[in-house]
Amino acid sequence: MENRIFERTELLLGSKTQIALAEVKVILFGVGGVGSWCAESLIRSGVRFLTLVDMDCVDVTNINRQLMATTETIGQVKVEVLKDRLLAINPKAAISVLHKRYTPESSADFNLSSYDYVIDAIDSIVDKADLLERTCNRTEAVIFSSMGAALKVDVNRIQTAEFWNVTGCPLAASLRRRFRKRNIILNRAINCVFSDEKYIPKDDIKSHLLEGNQRINGTLAHITAIFGFTLAGMLIEDVINKNT
Repeated sequence: MENRIFERTELLLGSKTQIALAEVKVILFGVGGVGSWCAESLIRSGVRFLTLVDMDCVDVTNINRQLMATTETIGQVKVEVLKDRLLAINPKAAISVLHKRYTPESSADFNLSSYDYVIDAIDSIVDKADLLERTCNRTEAVIFSSMGAALKVDVNRIQTAEFWNVTGCPLAASLRRRFRKRNIILNRAINCVFSDEKYIPKDDIKSHLLEGNQRINGTLAHITAIFGFTLAGMLIEDVINKNT
């Protein structure tokens, strides 16, 4: 049955690329509004070896944009719920889950050098910066990263660029300032998905909420999904280029 699942993909990519997709080892950090859609696209395209990393459980506020978030999965561990869905797509996929958070302190728990691809869909700027620096400078893995998908509504502004060429994204700008301040040099390119849209809400719309000292920005499912699908697309295109 597995061969039939990917029949249409192989018609497009060819058997050599399809075999290569099934052999690459991928680790995905963050399975929220961006990462969950990325994971689904990878599995539906024929990636078999996928590790999912996230510490959160499904919350009712996730339902508007996260693939595995429904009224029936509230309170469940995100990576476990997503794993079940992905295995329903391809039961032969080798999906590992790590219910933990990537941080500079926990980075040693993740054997990044054992993966061909690292996909970053992390929200925290501290954790994100450490992952990008560590992957670029201490592994041979190819890394793809999502910049900020919140406060975006215009699909026409979503695009890709190398990290240092990303424009109009406050998250990317903040990361670059952080690297420069700490004299961190990234030894390899990082291809990113981002939007340069500057969303200005109308007077009667709130663009964010405050929970404690944290600002929670508004998000839309189709925007985060496009970000996630684009990350998957960049990985697939890289595999194609290496096998044609």
